[in-house]
Amino acid sequence: MNRRSYKHDAGTPAEQTSSTSSRPSRRQFNAISASLFGAAAMAPALAIADEPAAPAWPTGRRILFQGDSITDAGRKRDASAGKSLPDELGNGYAWLAGSQLLVDYPDAGIALLNRAVSGSTLQGMAERWQADCIDLKPDLVSVLIGVNDASRALETNTIEQSLERFETDYHALLALTKQSLPGVKLIVCEPFVLRCGVINDKWFPMFDQFRQAVRTVAARADAVLAPLQEMMDRAVALAPPERWAADGVHATMDGASLMAHVWRSALDASIE
Repeated sequence: MNRRSYKHDAGTPAEQTSSTSSRPSRRQFNAISASLFGAAAMAPALAIADEPAAPAWPTGRRILFQGDSITDAGRKRDASAGKSLPDELGNGYAWLAGSQLLVDYPDAGIALLNRAVSGSTLQGMAERWQADCIDLKPDLVSVLIGVNDASRALETNTIEQSLERFETDYHALLALTKQSLPGVKLIVCEPFVLRCGVINDKWFPMFDQFRQAVRTVAARADAVLAPLQEMMDRAVALAPPERWAADGVHATMDGASLMAHVWRSALDASIE
């Protein structure tokens, strides 16, 4: 299968949103959230801004999003770093999750960075890690990677070898990050695919093995896990998979909204 299928030129989230059904209602979003996170997930929706929360981080913290096209989401490379603008963050979940933080903590001086690159594998991301992570000195690093690695393993019929290397190299990269940036907080996002578009039965159970590898890496690194596949699996019970990821890989705006919710919920749970 052509690797180009998994790059961001498949379309931005906004372009991929299906027009064949109405947008999921607030009730549908709440049903998905409650099924995954329980009643605690609904607390932010019920708490009106009468009681401002204290900033989750000291003033001036830097948050870096890393990964492939799903995180890249059409970001502009010439945007001013750290300005927390849509051009810098792209049109996907990173912008949605990051903007929520800026709204909730307007006086915290949070800087949002996105250095994801469309088409990236773990190896490609590691090769630019010094410049695109360590040198930026972030206080929080969020990583979503693995779909392109799984695709390449499937295409080359090297699943076992690729899976072993993926887990080993991912663990090493996070260990290096913690060593180079003492006190850094890590969020590891579980990669996801949905059975539609370019995703067919050939991806399974292979892709589930890559997901499990990511979960293992997150646990070993004492990182926060954002369970994206778990949320998407619940979402398809309420609407067709194309509603959430039209090509099975890249989130639509509806899917990106769910991703942002999972990301934020996982982060909030880790700092309570």
